[in-house]
Formats: sequence, structure tokens, C-alpha cells
Amino acid sequence: MKNINLGATALNVPTIAVGCMRMNKLENTEAVRFIIAALELGANFFDHADIYAGGACEEIFAKALKSANAPREKVLIQSKCGIRPGKAFDFSKEYILSSVDGILKRLETEYLDVLLLHRPDALMEPEEVAEAFDTLQKAGKVRHFGVSNQNPMQIQLLARYVKQPIVANQLQLSIANCGMISQGLYNNMQDDFAVQRDGNVLDFCRLNDITIQAWSPLQYGFFKGVFLDSPEFPALNKVLSEIADKYSVSNTCIAIAWLLRHPAKMQVVTGTMNVKRLKDCVKATEVNITRDEWYAIFIAAGNILP
Repeated sequence: MKNINLGATALNVPTIAVGCMRMNKLENTEAVRFIIAALELGANFFDHADIYAGGACEEIFAKALKSANAPREKVLIQSKCGIRPGKAFDFSKEYILSSVDGILKRLETEYLDVLLLHRPDALMEPEEVAEAFDTLQKAGKVRHFGVSNQNPMQIQLLARYVKQPIVANQLQLSIANCGMISQGLYNNMQDDFAVQRDGNVLDFCRLNDITIQAWSPLQYGFFKGVFLDSPEFPALNKVLSEIADKYSVSNTCIAIAWLLRHPAKMQVVTGTMNVKRLKDCVKATEVNITRDEWYAIFIAAGNILP
């Protein structure tokens, strides 16, 4: 497993993070086996959110982690808050503080290594967020802070008020959903490919030492499905299979390696609860595809070079 520093901090994290959104699908014994396997692979960074199965994923994780006898200091735990499902986004001080208390209780831990604000809140008052972050940091409840799915101006607005550095921005990114990469290639063009929909968030994060955490790395669209072996992507899967055969690895491995080949030094957030697929994701950290292979995959996914 390869590691990177999260943002500009000294927090050393694996490049493969374990997304726990589907942990409620596992029985306790399965969850224990999965966590033990992840830790043995060096994948000790676990990503949660308070909305995942209404908090059940955090509870299941806590019980399984205890059964796995893993020391807390050997595990890195991240969670997210700010979404009130079906009602609103809420970055008010009161809601952030109460959400974190709930997260810590469900996870049976005294602190989070990282807290992310989950998506943007149109009614965000950055002064309130700053107060919440200060309270959480001083109480020792949260050590590092970040955001998810935010554009550069939203991050800059927040950064003007908060004292803590924004260490991560969790963004949807995969071969079949790579607008933040492809848009940068179409500068000075007049077609739809040139439309900037994210404010150059990729370059902004690189310039400001904000680690991009790529979520849904094997999905296309907004949870439309996995592109691997999908009849929707015959050309892409053909190229992935050819390159996978060259390196004697799976197509999953190459799909993750494609993201890690980008010089932004991203952290990929997997969503699998399958040990074999997690192993394939971790194996990707050992595969360094060539520039020509990277672009061949990019084009096979339907992207066009100007």
C-alpha cells in the first residue's frame, strides 16, 4: 500500500480509503472479517457519513472493529455530516456539533481523525462553521477538517473564516465520470466539452494542498452502475482488459490505477465490501500504467482529444 500526506498535514494516509456506505449489508461476522482483511492490506482509513443507513453503518463498524481487536491509534476514521435526508443541508453550528456527538457515540470513539462537511449548504454561514470547527478541535473531538463536492469559490469562502486548513475535498470521479479532468483539455474550444462545470476544482485543490478523495471510482453517472464489464462501455472494457492482461491484474485494478496515475496524488474511496475486490483496489497502488495507456483508457471511455 502506498501512502500520502492528507492535504498539507503530517497525517499519513493510505491512497486507498475504505468507504463504509454499504457496511449495513454485512452480518457482524462478515464485517469483522472485512475489517481485519482491510487492516492486513494496509487499508486502515475508513470513510463514513452519518446518513449511511441512518447511522447503522457507523454502529456496525464500531462493533466489528472492537471484535477485530484493532487499537484505535492504528485506525484512521473519517465521517461526514451536514445532510438531513429529504429535508435540507445544514451547516449550522448547532447541527454540526450535535451531528459529531452522534457520530462519535455510534462509532464508540472519542475523536474523528477527519470530519467532512457533506455537500454544500446554500444557507451556510461560514462564521458558524468556524465556531463549530473551533469547538470540536478544542474539545479534541475532531483533528482535521474537509469538505465534499464543493467548488473552489465555496471552499475559498469557508477558508476565509475557519482557522483550520481544509485538508480534503471528496468528489465523484471515475474513468466514466471524469469531467473535472476532461474539461481541462478543452480550453479555448467552442463545443460542449469546453464548458466548465466545477470551476477548475481539480487544479484548485492541487494549488491549495487539498487532497481529492475520489468517490464512486468504478461507477458511471450518479449511481447508475459499475462500468466494468458493462455492455454500455464495450470499447472501454476492451482496453481495460488488454492492459490488465499485460500487468497480470484485474480490470478493477487498472481502473483504480488510472486514477492513481494522475499527478494530483488522490486518495481513492472504494465502496466495496468484497475482500477480493478490495485486494484488487489495493494492488492498483503497485501498478504504474504508462502515459500512452492512460490516454488510451481516457479515449476508450468516450472522451475526445481536441
